[in-house]
Amino acid sequence: MNKTDLIRKVSEKTGTSLKEAESLTNAILVTIEEALSVGDKVQLIGFGTFETRKRAERNGRNPLTGETITIPEGKVPAFKPGRSLKESVKVE
Repeated sequence: MNKTDLIRKVSEKTGTSLKEAESLTNAILVTIEEALSVGDKVQLIGFGTFETRKRAERNGRNPLTGETITIPEGKVPAFKPGRSLKESVKVE
């Protein structure tokens, strides 16, 4: 499912127009992005938690030259699924 498919499903489930569903979907995604950018955690009980994690400095290799380089530490977005989501996806 891509973003267009998601917007279409949101429109169907909420009974709103595609334009309204797109606006709502974009607002949710931007709000999550803004929260993560300032270091906040977004916790949706049952669904999961969006957060940032610190990635340590590490060594890498330049694929063009083969030269070893140091990749600086940084923050990366992460998602931890909640119990309800894990159980709904579980294969039995």
